[in-house]
Amino acid sequence: MTLVVDDLQLTLRQSARRTTLQITVEREGELVLSAPPGVDAERLRAFVQQKRLWIYTKLAEKDRLQRPVPRKEFVDGEGFLYLGRSHRLKRVERQDVPLKLAAGRFCLRRDALPSAREHFVRWYTERAKAWLSRRVAEWSGRMDVAPAGVKVQDLGYRWGSCGKGEWLYFHWKSILLPPRMADYVVVHEIAHLHEPHHTPAFWLRVERAMPDYALRKAWLAERGVDVEGI
Repeated sequence: MTLVVDDLQLTLRQSARRTTLQITVEREGELVLSAPPGVDAERLRAFVQQKRLWIYTKLAEKDRLQRPVPRKEFVDGEGFLYLGRSHRLKRVERQDVPLKLAAGRFCLRRDALPSAREHFVRWYTERAKAWLSRRVAEWSGRMDVAPAGVKVQDLGYRWGSCGKGEWLYFHWKSILLPPRMADYVVVHEIAHLHEPHHTPAFWLRVERAMPDYALRKAWLAERGVDVEGI
């Protein structure tokens, strides 16, 4: 069933397991209104009207996420982020490893150019695992939890995830963010070890650990998508 409220079109999904109304924005931008059976149309429309600003904000975020990111060309002088700072690329003839960060520059051996992206992803993943593990250890102590460990991989659109067995997963691109923003991702996922869903109790726990979390969350929503592709 489809519900139309002014310029918004929502798919209505009813479930006897639900006791409240909820709107979600799917990855492709589809709006879904979940509701218990028997809720009258006027109440549904009023709920959508109440959530209009939130809906438009989420749709704008989806548009930014789906915006194509220019691919790197791996040419001399091209900038590559690491912990929020851009470092210029220098292609070199000889060095002991295919890629290294030295004297403020990323140095890429010329014979490694055909696999440049793989070398960067591997380099970022290794640094992310070490850096994020240290930050998780520090924040876990403050937030009174003991995660099983940290795994770094490609998580698509997500910065992090709290998985089964209390493992914390992070996107390797987290290491491209400024440290304060990467810290927010860490605190967010650690909080999920206490509260699995984004309930008021979850956000209260995040706020207790990081009082300015809302500013960091807003920065990540607005500018995180601008983290350059590799």
